[in-house]
Amino acid sequence: MHTIKNITCIGAGYVGGPTMSVIAQKNPDIKVTVVDLNKTRIDAWNSDDLSLLPIYEPGLDSVVKEARNRNLFFSTDVDKAIDEADMIFISVNTPTKTYGKGKGQAADLKYIELCARQIARVAKNDKIVVEKSTLPVRTADAIKSILNNTGNGVNFHILSNPEFLAEGTAMADLENPDRVLIGGENEDAIQALVNVYAKWVPKAKIITTNLWSSELSKLVANAFLAQRVSSINSISELCEVTGANVDEVANAIGMDSRIGSKFLKASVGFGGSCFQKDILNLVYIARSYNLNEVADYWQQVISMNDHQKQRFSSNIIKTLYNTVNGKNIVFYGWAFKKDTNDTRESAAIYVADHLLDEEANIIVYDPKVSAEQVYSDLDYLGTRGPEENRRFVTVVNNPVAASKGAHAIAVLTEWDEFKSLDWKSIYANMFKPAFIFDGRNVLDKNSIVEIGFSYKSIGK
Repeated sequence: MHTIKNITCIGAGYVGGPTMSVIAQKNPDIKVTVVDLNKTRIDAWNSDDLSLLPIYEPGLDSVVKEARNRNLFFSTDVDKAIDEADMIFISVNTPTKTYGKGKGQAADLKYIELCARQIARVAKNDKIVVEKSTLPVRTADAIKSILNNTGNGVNFHILSNPEFLAEGTAMADLENPDRVLIGGENEDAIQALVNVYAKWVPKAKIITTNLWSSELSKLVANAFLAQRVSSINSISELCEVTGANVDEVANAIGMDSRIGSKFLKASVGFGGSCFQKDILNLVYIARSYNLNEVADYWQQVISMNDHQKQRFSSNIIKTLYNTVNGKNIVFYGWAFKKDTNDTRESAAIYVADHLLDEEANIIVYDPKVSAEQVYSDLDYLGTRGPEENRRFVTVVNNPVAASKGAHAIAVLTEWDEFKSLDWKSIYANMFKPAFIFDGRNVLDKNSIVEIGFSYKSIGK
């Protein structure tokens, strides 16, 4: 039986940081080291000021405070941490490829391969290697191939342990998960990881499978959730033209026990690092096996999501008398959802891009997203130069001041604070008629309309 005394996690991002913090908190007898080549990020994890942690998740700061420098450490010395580890989690980024074969669909595995090669180079004794990143099915084959061909006599056991965290509730999800999934081929290695989680997760919630079932389950779980969002969003457009109310429809069908109420919230569209990436991965895998009908089916979930974002921005243009040229549009929210500072694949980015094509001026307020991140997101699209993005997009830190001289407000993240803003002052600041486009259906329509706003929502 493998006894785990030292765990190393390569990657100090949205998965590695919170997951390892909770593992360290619940396993005080195990030394947990999180490593990353990004010194700025590691310095932020080690900051005495817990408000400077690189990731915002409610409750994360207190867990880090409890475990850090007791048995939780953050470091840039990757080789040392690999050498000391009994178990290594790979938690690096696996973005969708932007080049070559599989561009726009397949996962880019270059960081995974670099990790595997570094582990192979450094390791002097047997290791359990755990895939924690979101990976396409059969990635473990590639990792095994690299690790088992080093010729240095070290035995590696590969496990798949996909994460099912929802950003904004990650700490609660880690504390009380629906399930922990562990896939592998070596029973001792599987049991070693089961024992780590069993310190706080009931055994009945720890599922063990073969490697490939574990890898595929992650993609399929996200695909099913995203499919529900695109399904209700497709109905939101039908509701708008027929006079139905999408919230009433969602409530009615959500009470059917076979369907359930979760992920039936109509909106401007889903974002985040996983849904789009995982579905595109599924599409790519299906196409690689010539399962074209399967690929087309899942591709439509993405197409519907893109359509919803395009429809939202087109509605802004149409309502503002078919031109937003030179007009000031305020974005409330840039993160892809509330209670996180993650902006990956956020609907706000694409709505902004469409409006910038029409030469609108955009003013952004988000309580947790920095100006640097907003500009980085727009620059990454490559639609226009950085100078142009900075000329037409302004990032501010006061939501009321943001509305001065605005023609319209678009609510793009469902931050709770937006419900209780001083909407009377905001209205007084704006050109009339003053428009609100509620992309998350979070505001109280009656009170907003009473103030004098022209209010547009999704699916009503």
